[in-house]
Amino acid sequence: MLTTLNRIAATAALALLGAAAPLHHAHAQAPAPLELKITAPAAPGGGWDGASRSLQQAMVASGAAKSVQVNNIPGAGGTVGLAQFVNNAKGDGSQLMTMGITMLGAVVTNKAPVSLDTVTPIARLTADALVVVVPANSPHKTIQDLAAALKADAGKVVWAGGSAGGADHMLAALVVKAAGGNTARLNYVPFSGGGEALAEMLGGRVTAGVSGYNEFESQIKTGKLRALAISSSQRMPGIAVPTLKEQGLDVELLNWRGIVAPPNVSPQQAAALAGAVEKAVKSAEWQKILKARGWDDAYLPAEKFGAYLKSEQARVRDILGSIGLAK
Repeated sequence: MLTTLNRIAATAALALLGAAAPLHHAHAQAPAPLELKITAPAAPGGGWDGASRSLQQAMVASGAAKSVQVNNIPGAGGTVGLAQFVNNAKGDGSQLMTMGITMLGAVVTNKAPVSLDTVTPIARLTADALVVVVPANSPHKTIQDLAAALKADAGKVVWAGGSAGGADHMLAALVVKAAGGNTARLNYVPFSGGGEALAEMLGGRVTAGVSGYNEFESQIKTGKLRALAISSSQRMPGIAVPTLKEQGLDVELLNWRGIVAPPNVSPQQAAALAGAVEKAVKSAEWQKILKARGWDDAYLPAEKFGAYLKSEQARVRDILGSIGLAK
């Protein structure tokens, strides 16, 4: 009887050891925390740089990544950084690049040899409304006044905004079209920053300006600029500026930003990156960043962002084609 009991005990012990082995093996194979690099295809201080460093902060604070390094590669509306990213980071599951609607426009206007067709969509992050402003002493008191001037002769209305082919340029084109003006006559002057555009408007050399609301907020509040309309589908919370749509111009455009991975990453790598970004953008740290920067949360996961990116590429090409910047 003792011998039988001893055999049973020995068998049970071996079974316990066998059951423990897979657990130990699984623990050893747990994925290591990600160590990432984010390409910001712009100079320090710009929108893409800010988005990159904000995501860096949220990913580390939330534990979505062990470390995140941001590299700035400015030039040609982001297409210089895009080319380097696509060519040098293929298959690298530790790299990401910040981008947005302005890059879509730059690819078209610069006839860039590298497009966004090969990148791996990871997520849309933010989407901000743009504002149309005029100097306080402008004869255009409403967006209807400006629309009437555009319809009469779009070439006599001088616009100021960001880079050629960017979100500001696109909004100006859409407003001209909605007003019944000739989009081929659009008179748009690109500036590298909101400060330059502001100086031109206040100096009376520019009729109207376009930028993110935050860029002109202080001048709007002090009365130096008059906000005529915003480009979102609904009014911005706490801001008494009507939308273009509610004033009779069927225009909506958001300056969105997203994040992509390189070409040729594996499904597993893409899933790991998407999971890390999702963890970061759902964290309390990211919500604090959005509030501090005045950004709207516009998170779209990888699959939905991929479809959105394709539709936006087609839309951007149509808009820029209407003003002669795309064929």
